[in-house]
Amino acid sequence: MQKLTAEFIGTFWLVLGGCGSAVLAAGVADVGIGWLGVSLAFGLTVLTMAYAVGHISGGHFNPAVTLGLLVAGRFDAKDLIPYWIAQVAGAVVAAVVLYVIASGAEGFTGAEGFASNGYGAASPQGYGLGAALVTEVVMTAAFLIIILGATSKGAPVGFAPIAIGLGLVLIHLISIPVTNTSVNPARSTGVALFADGPALAQLWLFWVAPLAGAALGALVWRLLSDGE
Repeated sequence: MQKLTAEFIGTFWLVLGGCGSAVLAAGVADVGIGWLGVSLAFGLTVLTMAYAVGHISGGHFNPAVTLGLLVAGRFDAKDLIPYWIAQVAGAVVAAVVLYVIASGAEGFTGAEGFASNGYGAASPQGYGLGAALVTEVVMTAAFLIIILGATSKGAPVGFAPIAIGLGLVLIHLISIPVTNTSVNPARSTGVALFADGPALAQLWLFWVAPLAGAALGALVWRLLSDGE
């Protein structure tokens, strides 16, 4: 239960901090943080919670990461579904809190995109399904390689959260224009429940692509590291 609670809290913070920065702060006239600020916010959520509770649960905060670690031989299969449940629950509760906050603004009429992920008309820059699929697979694969490398035996001790957090910042800088950046099915699920538009209908992609990318990244890492 300690591990699952840590995963719940970490994922809650990731969604509240990352998606909250997009919903509440990104578009404010003259002082909004923009895509750069949102990218930094997502990276900082992972960095801070990896140090705070990562030693308890491993600091996954993401169903794709959990699957990737399983494929890499660093996680027990019996814990996969409980971790996924805790992560999705944390994301949904964070989305509820964020909705309560956002709906308190004067003139609130609906959640609109609510930092959800999408393709086609739901893509920030109108990218189609193919581009979204490739982006999410490749970005998640790269994220797993960063995670596995930064936490490997040969890596400097104590610096993994920094590398992983900065890696997530870079991933967002690349892919926000394409899909609004998922690489995390729990993050996509939580906000999709409240978003207007096609977020729920398109949610399948933001499970399939990150999970496939995570497995791919783990396999690549095993080839690089001889299964370390």
